[in-house]
Amino acid sequence: MNYRHAFHAGNFADVMKHALLVRILVYLQRKETPLRVIDTHAGIGLYDLTADEAERTGEWVEGIGRLEEPFSPEVEEILAPYRAVIAEVRARHGEMIYPGSPGIVRELLRRQDRGVFVELHPADHEALSEAYNEVSNLKVMHLDGWTALHALIPPKEKRGLVLIDPPYEKTGELERLGTELLTALKKWPTGVYAGWYPIKDVGAVDAVAARLHEQSTRPGLRLELLVDDPRDPTRLNGSGLFVLNPPWSLREEAETLLPALAERLSRSGDGAYRCEAFGPPA
Repeated sequence: MNYRHAFHAGNFADVMKHALLVRILVYLQRKETPLRVIDTHAGIGLYDLTADEAERTGEWVEGIGRLEEPFSPEVEEILAPYRAVIAEVRARHGEMIYPGSPGIVRELLRRQDRGVFVELHPADHEALSEAYNEVSNLKVMHLDGWTALHALIPPKEKRGLVLIDPPYEKTGELERLGTELLTALKKWPTGVYAGWYPIKDVGAVDAVAARLHEQSTRPGLRLELLVDDPRDPTRLNGSGLFVLNPPWSLREEAETLLPALAERLSRSGDGAYRCEAFGPPA
């Protein structure tokens, strides 16, 4: 698939991925000690939902556009920091701006924390640099994300999160995600890793999940949101996150949040979710 993100910003996959990203960061910041966030495939950070790319697909309408009505109090409590980030970004940049993962990280990092945003695409790297290189605790790198993953760990802060969100433009990139997660885990066993993936071929995802279950030396979660019938491999039916070393609270939060998103964001009544542990017990 081609996942140039300007066409897909604010869609159902972003809502799921970013809401869970925020929950991980909120948990990590319960401790005062510094942490580092590494975003290996960062994109441009801020997306204009009125731009040609977003208007051409209109995917945000069935994603963040469906979150205007509130959920139950329990779900809203989980979503509150995510909604606050979007509100802060829009207060500064405009009501139709949606923050990508760098925009979210930039809002949440404390003074003692550090963020590294990696982007290979020349134009996207330039836009990312213009937006964030002047922020004192952020660094933007023009580098292949897979290469950066291993070059940047373990960080000196010893605590932190690696977000891996490749474009899936090359054959075998889903399988590579599994390989790279396992390799990175050996180098930095205590880091939190969140690897995003599209769901088109469920069997291919199952194979990676089985490998992670068998080979991971640390506990993990397989979190997924489906908005269409997963038996049709010709379209993007859902998306997921493999999370290694998840916060202890993440599974319970996901089991509250994901059913609500599945119901709200379903395209044709086929909304579903998955929240499964893998690897050794926590």
